[in-house]
Amino acid sequence: MDATPRPRRRLARSLVAATALVLVVTGCSSSGGSGTSNEATKSAQPRLDAQDINPQPLDKVKDGGEFRLPLQQWITQWNPLQVDGTYGDSVEIMKMIEPELFRVDATGTFQPVKEFLQSASVVSSSPQVVLYKLNPKAKWSDGKPLGYLDFKAVWQAANGKNTAYNVSSTGGYDQIGDISQGADATEVKVTFDKPFADWQSLFYPLLPAAGISTPDDFNKGWVEKVPITGSAFKIGSQDKSAQTITVVPDPSWWGPKPKLDKFTFRVLSSSAITQAFLNNEVDYASAGRADAYSQLKANPNAVIRSASPWDEVHISFGSNGALADQKVRQALGKAIDRPSLIKVVNQGVPVQFAELGNHLLMTNQAGYQDNSGEWGKFDLAGAKQLLTAAGWQDAGAGQPRTKDGKPLELHFIISDASSQQTVDLATATQGMLLQAGVKIDVDKVPANDLDEKYINVGKFDLATWRNTGSFPPSLVIPFYQQPVGDNVFQNYSKLSTPEIDSLLKQAASTLDPAQAAKLYNQADAKIWELGHTVELYQRPQVTAFRKGLANYGASGLADTDYTAVGWEK
Repeated sequence: MDATPRPRRRLARSLVAATALVLVVTGCSSSGGSGTSNEATKSAQPRLDAQDINPQPLDKVKDGGEFRLPLQQWITQWNPLQVDGTYGDSVEIMKMIEPELFRVDATGTFQPVKEFLQSASVVSSSPQVVLYKLNPKAKWSDGKPLGYLDFKAVWQAANGKNTAYNVSSTGGYDQIGDISQGADATEVKVTFDKPFADWQSLFYPLLPAAGISTPDDFNKGWVEKVPITGSAFKIGSQDKSAQTITVVPDPSWWGPKPKLDKFTFRVLSSSAITQAFLNNEVDYASAGRADAYSQLKANPNAVIRSASPWDEVHISFGSNGALADQKVRQALGKAIDRPSLIKVVNQGVPVQFAELGNHLLMTNQAGYQDNSGEWGKFDLAGAKQLLTAAGWQDAGAGQPRTKDGKPLELHFIISDASSQQTVDLATATQGMLLQAGVKIDVDKVPANDLDEKYINVGKFDLATWRNTGSFPPSLVIPFYQQPVGDNVFQNYSKLSTPEIDSLLKQAASTLDPAQAAKLYNQADAKIWELGHTVELYQRPQVTAFRKGLANYGASGLADTDYTAVGWEK
């Protein structure tokens, strides 16, 4: 994980604003800062298939040692299929300790992990049938072998038919018609009612039937504990007082022995991570902000690595109060000057930040097109017209508009552990929106409450986080699909339409990539029009790692083989 966590393909979200420098934008003043005023020479955004991990053969990597990683917040819900378990760091740790059937390479291609899968392939197209051949050595920490009942339990929990399972996504699982045993206990046969192009993204990671077979086990059985593991590592300790978690090799592991003795995760605020690296307390830190980059690049024990993961920075709108009106949300979008924000946050960072005009696809991803249209273009006059049409009357410069005697006052929620740069982003947005007659209060809330008490339950008017690792595109669907009852999946704004829902589901069922991209882009245009989220930019990974760290770094689309991570001899 990065100081900005890098979960992949499954329930990927990181509540970390990726901002840089004190902002100089419309309606905002600069407070400056030493070492951050000089513009860094920009390189182009790294190719999507690029990675920078210091690859080393295992005989060049030491046996033993510790890798110390920052953790953005304490992990409460460990189940990555549960709606509260989508926090990036926890998802990445779960892929260390639970079966990862496939590992994605730098090109975004799923490759079977031989310790779990001997093979997996589509053996029929009408209906679509996938046959998994499991490694007979693969087993859970309770001694049971991996089998079809585990696949079936995941499917039955995540297909949406039993709403007592509070799942974060039904995508793909709701298109499966049956799961059964194949020719023997090592074969799993998955039959789809509707085609699903991204079938390799399912069961990622696989969870044990013994831990999720009832709604109570699924929703509560993984709170602050991991009852069953099934991979090369296990949880060593969780010290809530010290805010540290360790992950250690599992002696029951049947594959190659991990190089490291221990991974230690320590909760640190975003603003503290850079100094922790400089103090030799952690072994990597984000260098994606100007202040951090200027300090870290000068450190003799640091090496800067960069890549282009699936990583977007945005501002999301809630759906309560005044924001229940689509015209108000659209007005907010028009009043935010995206290019000005991006220009400033990119100061002092050596990789170009690409403006993002798509919620579902990255700028260097096949099928990408800018669908922002009028809804992503800065248009202050248009914003004012929309607010007037929505009944919010102009009260004069610097004053909030009013309706029925009430001021148009909204709340931008951020963590009290946010870096100054995150505060600056919210403050810049505050200044922009005031020009349209919208008063924004920037509210700092406890870091460990941000997910559970605010974002996950939609208790915000504006909020910023990063959706990361959402590749292939079907994994973005939960961010925008229609809530079902109390289950919002990962659509924390609780905003969608039947048309958006239908387009996204059609795209996920379309096996022709070009036609699927067309449907995704049609859905994206509707998401912009809905006033759901203002996309800002695609964030490259620019990170400082301690010298000598091998087989780990800026991995782009690729997954990490944690058994190979270690320190050079």
